Amino acid sequence: MSSKLVQAKLTVRTLQAPPLSVKSCRFRSEAHRMPPTQAESVIKNIIREIGQECAAHGEIVPETLVAFMVKAVVLDPSNGFNTDRTLTKSDVQKLVKLCVNRLLDSKNPSLDTIKMQVYFDMNYTSREEFLEEHHRVIESRLSSVSREITDSRACVREELESLYRKIVSYVLLRSGLGSPTDIKIVREATAALQSVFPQTELGTFLTLSKKDKERQLKELTMIVTGIRLFNRDCGKGGEGIDDCSLPHVCFIIPFKPVPAILQEAIPATTQHVDSQLEAVQDQAYRYTAILEKAAKNPLMSQELQPYMLREALYNVRQCEIFLQVILSDIITCAQEVEMMIKQLEAQLEQLKLTVKSKTAIPTSQVFPVFIALSNLWTSFQDETVLISILSNLTTHLEPFLGAHDLFFPEKVMQVLLDGVTVKTDVCRIKEHIEDKVNVADFKKLEWLFPETTANFDKLLIQYRGFCAYTFATTDGLLLPGNPSIGILKYKDKYYTFNTRDAAYSFAENPENYIDIIREKAKKNAELIQLLELHQQFETFIQYSQANLRRKVTHSVQTDHSHMRRENYSQVYPSKDVGTQSMREGSSRVPRPQIYIAGLRGGQTKTTYGVKVNLTRAVDET
Repeated sequence: MSSKLVQAKLTVRTLQAPPLSVKSCRFRSEAHRMPPTQAESVIKNIIREIGQECAAHGEIVPETLVAFMVKAVVLDPSNGFNTDRTLTKSDVQKLVKLCVNRLLDSKNPSLDTIKMQVYFDMNYTSREEFLEEHHRVIESRLSSVSREITDSRACVREELESLYRKIVSYVLLRSGLGSPTDIKIVREATAALQSVFPQTELGTFLTLSKKDKERQLKELTMIVTGIRLFNRDCGKGGEGIDDCSLPHVCFIIPFKPVPAILQEAIPATTQHVDSQLEAVQDQAYRYTAILEKAAKNPLMSQELQPYMLREALYNVRQCEIFLQVILSDIITCAQEVEMMIKQLEAQLEQLKLTVKSKTAIPTSQVFPVFIALSNLWTSFQDETVLISILSNLTTHLEPFLGAHDLFFPEKVMQVLLDGVTVKTDVCRIKEHIEDKVNVADFKKLEWLFPETTANFDKLLIQYRGFCAYTFATTDGLLLPGNPSIGILKYKDKYYTFNTRDAAYSFAENPENYIDIIREKAKKNAELIQLLELHQQFETFIQYSQANLRRKVTHSVQTDHSHMRRENYSQVYPSKDVGTQSMREGSSRVPRPQIYIAGLRGGQTKTTYGVKVNLTRAVDET
């Protein structure tokens, strides 16, 4: 244990950072006990030491996962960290030991769930952010080529020809339609470019400002791309488009244009996610049936404790939620692609009608259509990237389910399932679909029903729609709530229940059950994200934001690189930057120094002030 950790005492509250979310792995610091920068330094040292301890045992643990585990251990009341006193040397040693033990416990489904949550939060974001990052990467890859063109001062013939070739390469690289090293593709792209931007126009181009040059390069790329796509559709060109390589796309089915790739990739990816989702749901239904039976049999419940069946249920339910998010995004991709294919066909048809039997066509008529074609093609490429990312996310969720086969082989499951009826979530809802809450039984509580509530299916249900009463009274059993019974609106939050009796019982004392669920979440930190309990933990004292920030990884991970190396992004507050030299070269004028002497008076009653100017002359500074 380093002395630095011991010397700087750290309050437990420093580590309590609600919401306990991977996306906001930040820590609190008590200003009256320790300066924020000092607290953050100590926290980072603790995290670093835990990581080193794990590495010494052969386990490389991401820093974000360590930070999450530190907060989880402190939050668990059974670990005995007192929030009203500072951490002593023994407290820090205990904290490190507990975290290391939990991080090395490979036979605990809870750890797998937390790892899954960390992985998903570090690698998933909205489609808008994915695409924004993807476009940023493309721009950064093209920046050097663009800079060579916009900074060119070509004047002689050879230099101008070289500059024109660079523009052709830029057009091909930006469009992703073929390699700039393939002579056939280069010839076709050059011909298309010359039809709208002959080499004789380079003189005018070179007189433009840098921004105007960049703008014109992008516009030329779109027009040339549109021309090549149209030529390909007419069977008169499009060299390299049929087997386009799209260097920034993660996977490609060869010898297929992008729309065809998507028409094959989307159903294949959907089927893959569906099969994974079906598998985890089937597992969840079986675990739920066993735990439901154990809830009515104390002896069986005690016998099941070593199996950590409840933690295993949380694991598959969390995976189910992530897969549903991915599947929803894939469906959005499918809808976008379907719409874009129709638009592509319409644009191509419009172009054919415009150029039919005409030798000369005004650019004002065709250029906008060429640009529209190019934008559509870029959108197809974007959707291909998104499908690839979502497919990889699905694949990399699988390792977090590995413990199930180890703990619950089929023989063990068959014994546990003996005499048990396995029900799907849909079956459970159908069983009580007619059992509605009688509003007349509650004078002070508001109940919502689908037939009387606008946007009923868009209400944000607490605990991800699981029955609050069942979870609180059966030691954490997750059963889907049934909105048809009635949704309880309590303190501007919405709750569902699996039976009418559960709804009535919860309504008698909502705060009691809410408190029970919060306490259970402290003991199983994975529940905070699984059940979306972040707001439940916002009552802790406020904390200063640490510099450790989340890094969304958009690169493709392989089976060999997955979980082997972490990517980090450390962000520090902006600070003034200066350059110090041996000789001052500033142009600062002398600072005025004027004083008034005699203000304190003297031996006479009358006070006389004398102004004294001590400002140095300019040539003396």
